[in-house]
Amino acid sequence: MELQIQEKIDSWLNGSYDEATKSAIRSLQADHPSELADAFYKNLEFGTGGLRGIMGVGTNRINKYTIGMATQGFANYLKKCFVGEEIKVAIAHDSRNNSRLFAEITAHVMAANNIHVYLFEALRPTPQLSFTIRNLKCHGGVVCTASHNPKEYNGYKAYFNDGGQLVPPHDENVIAEVNAISSVDDVKWSGGDERIHLLGKDADDAYIHMVKSLSVYPDVIQQQADLKIVYTPIHGTGFKMVPDVLTAFGFKNIHVVEEQMEPNGNFPTVVYPNPEESEAMRLGLEKAKAVDADILLGTDPDADRVGVGVKDTHGNWVLLNGNQTAVLAFNYMIEARKKKGLSKENDFVVKTIVTTDLIDIIASRNHINCYNVLTGFKWIAELIKSKEENENYIIGGEESYGLMIGDQLRDKDAVSAVALLCEMAAFEKNQGNSLYAKLISIYREYGLFREHLVSITKKGRDGQEQIASMMKAFRESPPSMLAGTKVVGLYDYEKQEAKDLSNGQVCKIDLPKSNVLQFVLEDGSKISARPSGTEPKIKFYFSVQHALTPEEQFDQAYAALGERIAKVVEDLKL
Repeated sequence: MELQIQEKIDSWLNGSYDEATKSAIRSLQADHPSELADAFYKNLEFGTGGLRGIMGVGTNRINKYTIGMATQGFANYLKKCFVGEEIKVAIAHDSRNNSRLFAEITAHVMAANNIHVYLFEALRPTPQLSFTIRNLKCHGGVVCTASHNPKEYNGYKAYFNDGGQLVPPHDENVIAEVNAISSVDDVKWSGGDERIHLLGKDADDAYIHMVKSLSVYPDVIQQQADLKIVYTPIHGTGFKMVPDVLTAFGFKNIHVVEEQMEPNGNFPTVVYPNPEESEAMRLGLEKAKAVDADILLGTDPDADRVGVGVKDTHGNWVLLNGNQTAVLAFNYMIEARKKKGLSKENDFVVKTIVTTDLIDIIASRNHINCYNVLTGFKWIAELIKSKEENENYIIGGEESYGLMIGDQLRDKDAVSAVALLCEMAAFEKNQGNSLYAKLISIYREYGLFREHLVSITKKGRDGQEQIASMMKAFRESPPSMLAGTKVVGLYDYEKQEAKDLSNGQVCKIDLPKSNVLQFVLEDGSKISARPSGTEPKIKFYFSVQHALTPEEQFDQAYAALGERIAKVVEDLKL
């Protein structure tokens, strides 16, 4: 055992930790020393999604002590930022095992630090927490969730007073405050419970009212109120809020997947509670086929990601990927607002650098600014904050099944996304059309794009080193050809440089540093490599394109793009 790791272990064995924690450490010492080393070799850090990890004992695990110390550090930082003010925070949690416990610990520590706490009485969607921070004019907030991760995980997302997740310098400063806490004895664990206020129906009503205000065509919903909707919360927080919002919108024909309606941190019907995974949407698809639905929607445990199923032009049920859902949503908000006379000259939209460039083209053709930011909605929130005085935000999104419609909250919101996607389906049905047919018409107008994601999991300390080694190799020896096409551009977001490989010219990338590489091919294809900030994975994003003529068959052209992606994947030896 390395000395530094052993010292951390000893500090827990000899410190003010409960006997159950110490017993668990001793058990790992005897039977699983490598697992114990992994639990203590580092401290959990804030990534793109905050604090997230496997539950268990140790500094590299989610437990009541790491939650408590993170909260004490966050409380200390809030008190430094808002000197002399009566500080308020909002706290929420999802359906995961221990999430309520962690939320209550967070509430007690905040209250003990003389901070007023607005704690939801029970589990609520993450986006509702973001909205509530802004609505109640809180100085910060916390939601205990690990989003779509497997059941072993939990997490802690910290928010600032704009309702967005922490960005530099706040995230680094909070970490510094947490690191300054030498032991759990520095945490104020109790006292001041009178400062904890429970949130219930009034907070729900305010959120539902906000989401309802996003509707562009409420009159169309009235005409298509019987749109047949199938919804699954995948054992998460959407179980009540999503049906309530759909009802508020005016939809009357809502079918839920009963087997997945009960909130359950063990997620008994799925391997991964992630609507990106077709397996997680399987029961939903079965229900959609059984009732001959118009649209299927599924949300992850904290209801910030949405998966969508629709019938294709042959009547077969298909699951849209995150890029396709984003294209439909962005196009609808731009197109519908223009038709209703709601568009403004200073409208803008935002997407991430790994999300389809088709959105950039749609925005450009409609004379709307489209900004690109790093992966994570905290960067979308930060951009909105920097432009809200002069420009009008419409919609933001990323390929990982996240959308944020309107500026009254500052995180991805699957609840409002479900409602607007159903409105979109109703709008198309009202014209004798379907969402899938609309997608094809967008491809014909703006260009056919196909995207693909390859995620490689590398767990533990060794896995982190393997991921770092892969990125180092790509950075030092980038491919010159892929699928028979020349690589003409290299974007290195860590170096903040974009290099034209044909002439060696280098331009600065005006975004914060991030460990992301992008290869641009001569035919316009783009491949991005990025270690995940929330999971032990390295992700490769593939995007290829083709100008689709009116005469071409969509299915054949789309299949050809899939073959091109397969060749690129093969050349990269993934």
